[in-house]
Amino acid sequence: MKKAILFGASGFVGGYLLHDLLHSNNYEEVRVVVRKPLEIQHSKLKTIIADYETLPQHQNELTADDVFIALGTTKKKTPDEKIYYQIDHDYPVLAAQLTKAKGAKSVFLVSAVGANINSSIFYVRTKGEAERDIISVDFEHTHIFQPSMIMGSRAESRPMEKVFIGIFSVINLLLVGKLNKYKGISAQNIAKAMFAAAQRPAEKVTFYHWKEMQQLLH
Repeated sequence: MKKAILFGASGFVGGYLLHDLLHSNNYEEVRVVVRKPLEIQHSKLKTIIADYETLPQHQNELTADDVFIALGTTKKKTPDEKIYYQIDHDYPVLAAQLTKAKGAKSVFLVSAVGANINSSIFYVRTKGEAERDIISVDFEHTHIFQPSMIMGSRAESRPMEKVFIGIFSVINLLLVGKLNKYKGISAQNIAKAMFAAAQRPAEKVTFYHWKEMQQLLH
């Protein structure tokens, strides 16, 4: 059986992913790196209390086969671009570097559709730079998940997001052919796709859009 490390376990996708990892017979241990303890008890769960600043102090604890990174913020929650970049780029890259140095074989990153290092849009460029720099860490296998609108009900209140999710429920029907990568997908299904990808043979670097994630669910 394998060991997993999950960054972002308290987040939307990360919460579902943690559930799948803990309830799988494929993993004997699941380590989560969080800023405060989760309200979850499980025999396989090991909690590491750390953040971007303190993570290097915990490197000896960052041992696993598979590394799942579901970190991220929003412009509303983090208006300061410097802090935003630290959360969406610096922290995922650091997590990848430290876990790879401790022997991790595969990394699974939640990014975003259209991520592009040459984009003039800060959010899109940041995601592109995170992808580029994690790929350069050179894991045996790097999996990049690029969802569009992440559907589902969050614990926190995001009124405008609920409006967009409603719109996407209709737009999804129109996004066919090459446009299907822009279809919305639930956080639960992103997590299930990430989990499924970890159980299958893979290329050195693999990108997953809506279609590829859907295929992993079957």
